[in-house]
Amino acid sequence: MSITVVGASLAGLSTVRALRAEGYDGGIFVVGEERHLPYDRPPLSKDFLKGDIDADALALGDADEYDSLGVEWLLGERAVRLDPADRSLTLSGGRRLRTDGVVIATGASPRTLPGTDGLAGVHTLRTLDDARALRAELLDGLPRVVVIGAGFIGAEVASTAHRLGLHVTVVEALDVPLERQLGRTMGLVCASLHTDHGVRLLTGTGVAGLSGTDRVTGVRLADGRELPADIVVVGVGVRPATDWLAGSGVPVDDGVVCDAGCATGIPGVVAVGDVARCPHPFTGRHARIEHWSNAGEQARTAARTLLTGVPAAAPVTAPYFWSDQYQVRIQLAGHVAPGAEPEIVDGDVDSRTFTAVYRRADIPVAVLSLNQPKLFNRLRRSLTPAVAAVAS
Repeated sequence: MSITVVGASLAGLSTVRALRAEGYDGGIFVVGEERHLPYDRPPLSKDFLKGDIDADALALGDADEYDSLGVEWLLGERAVRLDPADRSLTLSGGRRLRTDGVVIATGASPRTLPGTDGLAGVHTLRTLDDARALRAELLDGLPRVVVIGAGFIGAEVASTAHRLGLHVTVVEALDVPLERQLGRTMGLVCASLHTDHGVRLLTGTGVAGLSGTDRVTGVRLADGRELPADIVVVGVGVRPATDWLAGSGVPVDDGVVCDAGCATGIPGVVAVGDVARCPHPFTGRHARIEHWSNAGEQARTAARTLLTGVPAAAPVTAPYFWSDQYQVRIQLAGHVAPGAEPEIVDGDVDSRTFTAVYRRADIPVAVLSLNQPKLFNRLRRSLTPAVAAVAS
């Protein structure tokens, strides 16, 4: 018996570990489009981008562990087709793998701006190679940086570039950055971290295009303004990597649609990580949870489902995410549903050190903390899934 994990990611590696922990002793193949063994992505926009750590510090495992896991790594290969009928995978190099089980852990790829292919100085940030290319340019002189998108990745890149002493402008199409994740009030608070540190933040305006022939020279805004730029970082979200599943019968709708046990409805095929769209009690709907902690939790569930053939029960834990910006640790747990209002329970907003609890029907459904990790960790354990809050 063999199992093939498609995606040499945190979610993929976590599933391999979970399979072995569950007692599976058959063959495991791991297919990875990148030529790197699994590495930690969160530092790419922070310590690695600043040049404070090297690639070795990102490794998620070492040689001894990989030997003990007994994995055959197929790196620099991309899955291009899945045929569940004969349990086969076709790889970009032409190789065809017969396998008894498939773990879809292909993650997501960053969205790009139309017409920017081949234009030097324009970057997205998702992979180690992306981070290496961006770091080389950020550390070369004093380039003017424009970040398009004030989500968490864009904000972290802006913070890092600012700490490198660079002139940074952040452009966000929404009036309030992070409003969808944090609500309007706390979105405004976190957005103010940019202006607190002298980073220019332009909200409520889209991008019409980029200027430059071979290399970017500016960003044209929808309102007619043009921002000079030597480097442009595009952080406008991601799309799940599911194109290779066309014709496979695996249900795809903004990710691989799964049940709570990570099962896809195709026998022997499960999905984990950023690509998996599963029902979650804290959101009350199918959702892709693009968080580091979610990858490990889903991996354990997917491994049990794959080995037993019966969808395993998923743990009822609050989604958790953190972001480091301008030397402020932002932590969020739970789900900020419409109608959930934040209440400051400790600290104060002006000091940028506080904790807020979101309640719906007087039930705590999410907690947000800036620079208060101990209180945050205590309160996150008291959160109630949104479904229960609505039912009450």
